[in-house]
Amino acid sequence: MSDTSRKNNLKRVRGYLGNYRHYLYAGAVAIVLTSLFSLTVPWLIKDAIESLEKGTATRGTMFYYGIAVVGAALLGGFFMFFLRRTIIWASRMIERDIKNELVAQLLRLPRSYYNKTRTGDIIARLSNDVEAVRLMVGPGIMQFSNTAVMGSFALVLMIVLSPKLTLVAMLPFPILAFTFKKVAARVYALFYNIQEHFSTITAFVQENVSGVRVVKAYNQEKSQIGEFGDLNDEYVRLNLKLARLQAFFQPIVGLEVGLILVTVLFFGGRYVISGSLTLGILVAFMLYLTMLVWPVMAIGWTLTLYQRGMASLGRIESILEIVPEVRDTDDVTDIETIKPDIKLNNLSFAYPGTDRYVLRNISLHIPAGRTTAIVGRTGCGKSTLLDLIVRAYRIEDGGIEIGGIDINRIPLEKLREMIGYVPQESFLFSETLYENISFGLPEIDRELSEKAALLAQLNGDVTGFPDGYNTFIGERGVTLSGGQKQRTALARAIARDPEILILDDAFSAVDTATEELILSGLESVMASRTTIIVSHRISTIRKADLIHVLDDGQLVASGTHTELIAKCPLYADIVKRQELEEQLERLN
Repeated sequence: MSDTSRKNNLKRVRGYLGNYRHYLYAGAVAIVLTSLFSLTVPWLIKDAIESLEKGTATRGTMFYYGIAVVGAALLGGFFMFFLRRTIIWASRMIERDIKNELVAQLLRLPRSYYNKTRTGDIIARLSNDVEAVRLMVGPGIMQFSNTAVMGSFALVLMIVLSPKLTLVAMLPFPILAFTFKKVAARVYALFYNIQEHFSTITAFVQENVSGVRVVKAYNQEKSQIGEFGDLNDEYVRLNLKLARLQAFFQPIVGLEVGLILVTVLFFGGRYVISGSLTLGILVAFMLYLTMLVWPVMAIGWTLTLYQRGMASLGRIESILEIVPEVRDTDDVTDIETIKPDIKLNNLSFAYPGTDRYVLRNISLHIPAGRTTAIVGRTGCGKSTLLDLIVRAYRIEDGGIEIGGIDINRIPLEKLREMIGYVPQESFLFSETLYENISFGLPEIDRELSEKAALLAQLNGDVTGFPDGYNTFIGERGVTLSGGQKQRTALARAIARDPEILILDDAFSAVDTATEELILSGLESVMASRTTIIVSHRISTIRKADLIHVLDDGQLVASGTHTELIAKCPLYADIVKRQELEEQLERLN
């Protein structure tokens, strides 16, 4: 990780911690009180031993020392509990904030991001990476702070007890620091690789679960199981590599700590024998040294949490730092109503990261309150054009105007409130039909949902469902047929009562008879709003007020159905082919 990235990550951590500074202040007080009561115990033991050495001890004084030690230990334990409760609580709140921020950012990102990012990778960052950051800002900070405060107090008391013995004890500590530094970089690199590979595994599982029908249809269960086994083996290998490093690290640190204790015991014992140090002071010194040394060993664990957290924070930051291509800028227009009149002005477009123009020099007018159709061969740019009208991608200023206003100056929320959009691939949520149809509404509206379903010719199917509109339709609408999915998506768009209705091949999965019924029911809906229909079926668009024909990303003709048959060979060829297909279907 570069220094700049590390600084940015630390700045973000400070921001999260700053939101819960009152928890941190309470935790800091708890750390100090925990340390003070814990550090009192060795001193009480020292006094007790010295009173025994001097022969001044009585049952009363020993009882007093015993009660004092127990009391100090209980108070230290109480404040340790308070410390853990406070810091861990704050870490859970920070975990919640990171997840909220991540999801909010993910919903702001343009479609181009999802075109190149696997769903499993996103899920891994929301789960494993966020958890690693939580452990860093919760248990990690708690352990480090407690070690720092306890160690500092213990060091001061060790100096007070015996400066010479403190110097002896501190000499080997640079070796510990060198060991920590060497291991830190390796832990970060290994954990980053582990998280990246976990993302790969998550993506593989997500794709196979979502595409289980295809896997079964092509008899690829064994192949996919084998591939997952290889991925899982690599994940185990990477984790074992990290485990070996940690397994090596802990004994090395333990050996160094043991050498420190033996060294102090050797020299301290000599000082006691020579009479320059009392036995009570040596015992207290050893206890304080233990309080200093064993937390230092815990720094190894804290260091691991820190490196893991920073690696995961880097992966999270890579999402949060993305500036959405499609966003409101400072020059957006604050306007209550916008006329749903759409103009494309010499519009050209290439997908981000590519040089090939999907649309070239498109100029056309989609009048308000009229039905406009767009037709052309597969891949000519029809769906792309619709995506640009809903601002799924960034375009140059002036390319599209709605109500005479540049689309880039219309607030995104306002623009999308105006539009009811039915895409080619109907996506439904694992909720009830009511909830799916009401998705674009402020709240579930059963009456509106049922009216919209009636217009979309869905109500006849719903009567056959076990729970009617309360039927749970499963993930991505798995329990519905393709036609039922499309009609549910259409009902969802109609329920919003949009000013602009966009239908992108919205009837491809329904039969011709059902399509006729839907179009008949939609006549009243389309009569009062701007409607854009993209379809491969001429029967869907022949009644449109105006039809635009695209070919290879260019507008080649515009007119009514009758006019285009006479003047546009491409349109006439499409009509002829579809009429032939319909004749063959009737013969079969």
